[in-house]
Amino acid sequence: MNLKKMVLTTVSIASLVTMVLPVSAAETVPGSILSTDDNAAGQMNTLPVSPNAPANITDKQINPAGGQAESEIPPKPDSQQPNETDSLAKTEEETGLVAAGTANAALSSDVSQLVLMMNSNKMYQNGKLYLASHPMTVKDGVSYISIRAIVERTGLKLSYDNKTKETVIRRGGDELRFKLNSKNYKVNGTVKQMKGASYSSKGVFMVPLTSITQALGIPYTVNQQEKKVILSLSTKPVASFSIGNPEIFAGETLVQYMPSAYSPKGLPIVEEQWEGREDIFMSPGRFVVSYRVKDSSGQWSDTFWLTVTVNKPHTPPVADFTTNKDTYKMGELVTYTDYSTDENNAIVSREWFNNEMAFFLPGPKTIRLTVKNKYGLSSTVEKTIMITDETLYSRDDFYKIYTPVGSKYSFDGTKIPTWDKVPYRYESEPVTLIRSNSPETVYSEGIVYRESAIGNTRFMLHHVNATRKNVKMYVIATNRNAETARLTQMNLGMGGPTKYATASGKMSVQRYFESMQYGNKYKDVWLAPGQSKVIFSELSSNAMRQGDVISLFADLYSDQTIQYHIIMLQSTRDPIKALQNLSVLPMDNHNRGTYYEATRNIQYGDLIGLTPSRLMIGDNSQDPFLIGTDGATGTYQMNAGNFGVLYRIKLHRVAPQTLITFNPRGGQYDGVIMVNGRMVQLPETSGLRAPHEAAVLYRTGDREETVEMLFTAAPGSSLSVNLLFQPLPEIKH
Repeated sequence: MNLKKMVLTTVSIASLVTMVLPVSAAETVPGSILSTDDNAAGQMNTLPVSPNAPANITDKQINPAGGQAESEIPPKPDSQQPNETDSLAKTEEETGLVAAGTANAALSSDVSQLVLMMNSNKMYQNGKLYLASHPMTVKDGVSYISIRAIVERTGLKLSYDNKTKETVIRRGGDELRFKLNSKNYKVNGTVKQMKGASYSSKGVFMVPLTSITQALGIPYTVNQQEKKVILSLSTKPVASFSIGNPEIFAGETLVQYMPSAYSPKGLPIVEEQWEGREDIFMSPGRFVVSYRVKDSSGQWSDTFWLTVTVNKPHTPPVADFTTNKDTYKMGELVTYTDYSTDENNAIVSREWFNNEMAFFLPGPKTIRLTVKNKYGLSSTVEKTIMITDETLYSRDDFYKIYTPVGSKYSFDGTKIPTWDKVPYRYESEPVTLIRSNSPETVYSEGIVYRESAIGNTRFMLHHVNATRKNVKMYVIATNRNAETARLTQMNLGMGGPTKYATASGKMSVQRYFESMQYGNKYKDVWLAPGQSKVIFSELSSNAMRQGDVISLFADLYSDQTIQYHIIMLQSTRDPIKALQNLSVLPMDNHNRGTYYEATRNIQYGDLIGLTPSRLMIGDNSQDPFLIGTDGATGTYQMNAGNFGVLYRIKLHRVAPQTLITFNPRGGQYDGVIMVNGRMVQLPETSGLRAPHEAAVLYRTGDREETVEMLFTAAPGSSLSVNLLFQPLPEIKH
């Protein structure tokens, strides 16, 4: 086969290429023709291109800056440029689009020609002369063309994205994005590389010719003798469609067909034709659907096919469970085993009714389980068990033995004050506590607290936004020394923004303890003399809306005295610039202050757990409140509840079969505690209510044990609290 026949064959095949856009519920059928670039990357699709295009977009509009780009290299005189024919021939060989050859091949009626003259601004479309704003040029061995010139003549749409600073070419569902002075461009969101970088020449945006022809699958030939590049542009209308449903199920899903059709010549679409289309497919399988359109000139598009995959219809899940027995004594543990199934493993919820751990009244007890899958289908199963009039455990004894760690149970809390107090002693560590909790509800922008500190410093923040603005909270550190200061952040936990004070406080303590476990918040911050920086970036990462609460615990060490400002500020303002104009907000009935010796180490060496006893925290008796000052006003302050104090508790001898629980005395409590290195919720479900609820922390085994706990009061909860120690009831079989 000679070169002329090769070119004719290639042009003929390329003109038949159609756009393919598969989606999740459909795919192209075998035999759909993809462009060369499709085969390589599966991104772009070949579409016919119109000779009629809008001429109202100028290169200077596309490149608003105008003129030459900073890195632009002016073109060399023609005598110094590489041979244009060689350049294009090399490009064609590398891309594999169309072999160079003659351009006088016969064209079908649905294909027009665009002839580009090398080293010239002349273009011929179907024999008519057009002048480009810049000649087709060779730069560094790459053939460039004015982006506006080719867009106008090929029926593409041109725009400029001011946000991304990209020049955008669109054709149907395809999109190309170019940036000035870059070799990379995007084809339908995928980054690809051009033969050379785009540039600006006298305000005209120039791109490699093959970046457009290859991406859009526009076939072309090169006439080396006449110095021409001939593009073959289809004039047929283009039809395609996609399926909007992520999944299609037989007999259930109304199929969302999303057709797309246009005429490259700008003619209206007057008729469409579907085959195999069903609004609801009644049986599962794979179905081929085709689509084509006709324009007002009577010309039909190529047929576009998709294979639609139809799945079997949904079936409800099957609810099923068993109990380990059919008959139980009162106070006997009932074990439930869930055997519910779903053919797609799509169960999303299980709703139990009456699945008590034990029952304390005789008679039949019906338990119900309802399971629901992600398709909204559900099923329910019931089982009835019998409770005899014989008692195995009392209610109180049963829950002491079987309540899971981190869960709560109810009991008679009025007897707790009669229990013996654990006569513990504590030693303090030199940690400065900066507690910023007043005004707790902040009504205007300003400084909520101000203080200076050196060495080990702990921050406890808890505030509510009532400014009616979106605000952020910041901690600004300022070095007023003559030497550079180093701040080392060791631990940090933040909760919120959220509408719920207890949830914010609980999460801040949990994340604070997690940072101790994993060391993932450790970092150094350097402050030059006179420099101010925002620290604790997590605190100011999200805006607080009206009514939002935010809580924070953090530990850091500074080698010099640092001044700290804790501020609430409208989220759009610069905190460093705004600081000098902010005033200190007055306190409310909550607490703020600076306190020292804010870590307490409690150790107890005697045997504990043989008889009921309690260890009290935050009672201002065994655990006296810290005394300090308000750093903003210098007034006397007392840290009621000892919020922000870190307690390290080590009980060297806890008796075998001892139950350890957490019992609030001052009000509702919702937090966490570390027990032997394990995070325990207080509790996992809704908060503990004083004084008749307790959360299980730990049970010792058959031997005496050492138990260590790490605790700090969660903001939003109430103090004081008790750690309760009591012997477990005898295990019965």
